[in-house]
Amino acid sequence: MTNRNLLRHVAYCGLYCGLCANRNRIPKQARQLQRSLHEERMDNWYQYVPDLKETFPPFWQLLQKLVDLDCTCRTGGGPPECKIRKCAKQKSIEICTQCKEYPCKLIQALAEHYPTLIQDGKRLQKIGLEKWVKEQEERAKRGVVYADTRVPWQT
Repeated sequence: MTNRNLLRHVAYCGLYCGLCANRNRIPKQARQLQRSLHEERMDNWYQYVPDLKETFPPFWQLLQKLVDLDCTCRTGGGPPECKIRKCAKQKSIEICTQCKEYPCKLIQALAEHYPTLIQDGKRLQKIGLEKWVKEQEERAKRGVVYADTRVPWQT
């Protein structure tokens, strides 16, 4: 597998997109809800409930979009104003672990919310991209997602 293919699901900061609930958990849950509604013949049943006539079709469309969700940092997913992505691109690096300043203040700030980020980055540096991606894929297969360990942002 080429580096370009390996990097497809690796964010500039070093998060693995396959461990994001938006990729790994939400589409599966949306698909299951879609399937359950279909099995209960709810696809069109809403027509007989006046309160659902207007809201159900957009809901069904949203559910399909969640099933099809495929965002990655490299294809425009994540915060549009991401300072880490901007910095990595300015330095012409593919992953922040390639930077001599790793872990910088930006990574340290993100790691306050993603406790495994720096440890995972050091592991990436140690074993290389190909082995690291395989490890992350195994974590994803086990159902691991960052949402389970992420520290919420203050609101």
